[in-house]
Amino acid sequence: MQWQCVLTSVLALIAGFAVGPTGAISALFGGGVMLAAEGIFALFAGVSKVTSAAQTLRRIIRAESAKVGVIVLLLWVVLTKYEQVEPPIFIGAFMAAVLIYPVALLSRD
Repeated sequence: MQWQCVLTSVLALIAGFAVGPTGAISALFGGGVMLAAEGIFALFAGVSKVTSAAQTLRRIIRAESAKVGVIVLLLWVVLTKYEQVEPPIFIGAFMAAVLIYPVALLSRD
């Protein structure tokens, strides 16, 4: 999530300089959708002890389902409620945040 925050901030700065405040806000919303979804995943996946592989699988499937639901809901909310959204910037920032996640997993701190 740390990489997603940094990427979203950088994209917001670039969009802010290129398009203006609406571009920066659109980029923040785009990255924010994925950050919120990852937070929901973490809440649903939890840190409590599981005793079987089946429990682990159920928990992960539930968490992933919640994440997808949050993504769909937030994309819809932003695109319908924020009238000044810059769709290419919003979708681009969202896609960048989605794509940076596997890269961050491969990185060693």
